[in-house]
Amino acid sequence: MKYNRYQNINNQLLTPKKIVLSAHANPDGDTIGSCIALYHYLTQFGHQVIVISPNEAPGFLQWLQGYEQVLIYDNDTKKAESEIDSADLIFAVDYNAFHRTGAGLETLLDKASAIKILIDHHPNPDGLFDVIISDTSSSSTAEMIFRFIEDSEQLDKINKDVAAGLYVGLLTDTGSFSFSINSDKPYKMAAFLYNTGIDIQAINQRIYSAFTESRLRLTGYAISEKLVVNHILRFAYISLSKAELDRFNHQNGDTESLVNYALSLENIVAAVLLTEKEGTIRLSFRSKGKFAVNEIASEYFEGGGHRNAAGGNSFVTMEETIQKLNKILSQYKNQLAEVQL
Repeated sequence: MKYNRYQNINNQLLTPKKIVLSAHANPDGDTIGSCIALYHYLTQFGHQVIVISPNEAPGFLQWLQGYEQVLIYDNDTKKAESEIDSADLIFAVDYNAFHRTGAGLETLLDKASAIKILIDHHPNPDGLFDVIISDTSSSSTAEMIFRFIEDSEQLDKINKDVAAGLYVGLLTDTGSFSFSINSDKPYKMAAFLYNTGIDIQAINQRIYSAFTESRLRLTGYAISEKLVVNHILRFAYISLSKAELDRFNHQNGDTESLVNYALSLENIVAAVLLTEKEGTIRLSFRSKGKFAVNEIASEYFEGGGHRNAAGGNSFVTMEETIQKLNKILSQYKNQLAEVQL
C-alpha cells in the first residue's frame, strides 16, 4: 500500500531546513544506509542535516562515509534532545512508529513540534505522521529512497557516498538479493549504483567478510550446540541466553545472520532466533514461500514485519518462550506442511 506521493516530501524541501533523520533501535544496514544516503543527498541542497541513531550500529556498517557524524542517542541524550527540539523536519527512516526507536528517544520524537515524515516499507504504519510514504512491496527502504530521488529527477545527485548507503540498505535487507524482491526494480537500482563507481566487491567484503573472532566463534557455537530442528513441523530455532552471548563478548550485529543458517536447512519452512537481553527475549522470524511469520510475531509476540521476515518480543523466561513457540508452531502444522519448496 502507498500513502501520498513522493512529491509530498519535496513540498517540505523547497527551502533549506534543519532536518533530523532518525534510525530505529539496534540499527541494521537498511536504516543506517538509508539515513546516510539521505544525509549526503539532502546536504547538497543546503539543508542542515543530522542523523540520530538510538544506539551504535554494528561494526561492519561503521565504515560508511558519514557514520562518524551520526549522533548516538545513548551516548549524548542532551544533544539529541536539542537537535530534535530545533528541527524543522524529522524523518522516520525504515521504521513504522516512534516506539521502534526505544523509550527515551520515542518520547522526544513524539513531542517534537517538527513536521514528521515517515518513509518505510514495513506494514501498518502509525497514522500520526504528517507525511506517510509506505510501500510494503518495496524490497527495502533504500529502494524507496532511490525511487524518491528518481521521481524528483535528481539522479545526478547520487554520488558515491549516496550510492554506497543505498547499496548497503538494498544488499542487507534482501539478504544479498535472495528475498523480499518482487520485481526487477532492485536489480536495475543496483546496476545504477554500480555505475556511479562504488566498489561493490569491497562493500560486500566489509559486510560479510569482516567477522571478529568472537563473532565467528559465537556463530559456530550457535549452529553446533544450540540449533534445534523439528523435521515434522519443518521448523528450526536457535536460542542464546544472555550468559551465552556474554561468553562470546557479543556486540550489536553479531547475531545478524544466525536465523538464516537455521532457515537454510533442506525442507525447513520457518526458523526463529531467540536472544536474551535485559529480561526480554527477542525473536527474529524467517520463513520460505507463503508462510507468513509476521502474523505469528504480531499475534503472539507484540511484533510484526514482513511475510518472510519479522520480529517480536517475549517477557517470560527463555524456557517458557520456547515452550510457547513450539505450541504455537504446532497449531500451524498443516500450513507448514503445505508449503512447496
